[in-house]
Amino acid sequence: MLVTEVCAQNKQLLYNVDDLPQTLLSNPGASIAFEKHIGIPFFSGISFNAGSTGVSAYDIFQEGGDINARIRDAIFSLDNKDAFLFNQQLELASFGWKSKFTENYYSAGLYQETDVIAYFPKDLAVLAYEGNANYLNTPFQFSDISVAAEVISVYHFGVNKEISKKLRVGARAKLYMSIANINSTENEGFFITRTTPDGPNLLQHEVQGASVTANTSGLRSIIDGDAGAGSAVGRAILSNNLGVGFDIGGTYTFNSNWTATASIIDVGAIFHTKDLRNYRVSGSYATSGIELQFPDVLDGEQLSDYWQNLEDEFEENLPYEDELENSYTTWRPTKFNASLNRGFGANLNGDCDCTNGGVDRYAMNVGVQLFAVKRPKSLQGAATVYVDTNWNRFLRTKMTYTYDAFSNRNIGLLLSTKINKFNVYLAADNLLDYSNLAKARSASLQFGFQLLFDPE
Repeated sequence: MLVTEVCAQNKQLLYNVDDLPQTLLSNPGASIAFEKHIGIPFFSGISFNAGSTGVSAYDIFQEGGDINARIRDAIFSLDNKDAFLFNQQLELASFGWKSKFTENYYSAGLYQETDVIAYFPKDLAVLAYEGNANYLNTPFQFSDISVAAEVISVYHFGVNKEISKKLRVGARAKLYMSIANINSTENEGFFITRTTPDGPNLLQHEVQGASVTANTSGLRSIIDGDAGAGSAVGRAILSNNLGVGFDIGGTYTFNSNWTATASIIDVGAIFHTKDLRNYRVSGSYATSGIELQFPDVLDGEQLSDYWQNLEDEFEENLPYEDELENSYTTWRPTKFNASLNRGFGANLNGDCDCTNGGVDRYAMNVGVQLFAVKRPKSLQGAATVYVDTNWNRFLRTKMTYTYDAFSNRNIGLLLSTKINKFNVYLAADNLLDYSNLAKARSASLQFGFQLLFDPE
C-alpha cells in the first residue's frame, strides 16, 4: 500500500471507510469489513501534510503590484494564533488480522513521523518590520514565540473488539522513539519603550520578566558532528528518549441505520533525557541610553568605553545560556474525532454475519464528522459533511465538504476500487484550488495499493 497526502492532519476522506485499514489509525474502534491486511514495508503509508491558517503563497507572490505592500498587509492581517504546519509520515511496517479464537481484530506496525508547528510571532514581526517609533508604551510580548518540531518513530499495537451488536471498541498502545526535537512554547516577558519626560532621557527601553527558552534533544550530536545518518536510523529503531501513549475509540449502532463514532488519538508524552542542549535568555533590563561623560584628559583620566559598558550591563542582566543540559517533557498533539452516520439503500452484508459483527453495511451513507487537534496555544478544529457510496462490489466513492481554519470551500473526493484481493484508491482534497495551488492554504492527495482479505 502506498499513501501520499498534503493536508492538515485531518484525514476525513479515510475516516469511517470500513473497507480500508487506514480507518483504524484514526479510530481503533472503527467498524471494519475485512479479516486481514498486510502493508508493503516502507510503502504502506507515505504522507506529507502542510498548511497555513492565515496566508497563501499567492497572497505574497502574485504578479503585479507592490510585493512590499503585500508583505506588510500579511503581517498586519495575521495574529499570534495563526500557524504554519508541516506533518510527514512514513509507514515502515503495517499488518493486521482477525483472531479465530477471540474474534478480535489485531493490528500493529511501525511508522516514522515529522511534526512541525510555528505560530506567527505577531508582536516581534511588527517590531522588526516597523521598529518601535510608532509603538511607544506598547509592550511586545515574547510569548508570541511558539515553535515545536519533532522527528519520531512509533511502535504500535491495537485491538478492535465487538462488545455487543451495538457497541464496538478499540485501543492502541504506542511506544515513541524520539529522533530529534525542538521545543520553545512557554516563553514569557516583553519589550517596551516608555516615554519618560521626567527621566534622564525622553525614552526608556525595557526588557521585563524575560524567560525565553529553546529545548532540544537529538540535535547536539548532529551539530557537534558526532552523529551521522546511521545514528538517526538507530534512534528510529531504539532511542534513549522514549515516550508512551495510546489511542482509544469506538462505534455505537443506535439502530440498523444510525451509527456514531468517536476517538482520541495520540494521548501521550515523550521524556527527553539524553543528547540534550537548552538555550535560555532570562532577566530584566532597562536603559535610557548612554550618558556621556567628559573626563579631564589633561589630568590623565581615561575615556569611558561606553559600548563595552553597555554590553556588559546587558549580559549581566539578560544572561544568555547555551550549554544547559536539562531534561524536559513534550506532549503529543492529541487528536479528537467524532461522527454521526446514517446508512440507507441495499444492505451489503445480506445474510452474512461478517467481521463487522453482523452490523448492516449500506450502499449509501451520509453523515457529519468533527475533528480537533490540540496545539500549544489552542485547539484547531474542522467540521465535515460527507456522502459515501458503494456503487457495486468493485467501486466506492466518498465526497466531502470541510470547513476549517484553512478553508471554507474544501471539497474532497475518494475513489476506491477492489478486484479480488487487490485494492486501489485515490483521494484528493481542496479540489476547487487545484486550478491554482498557489492560492490554496492546504491541499491533499492520497492514493494506495494494498491486499485486503474479506471474511470467508
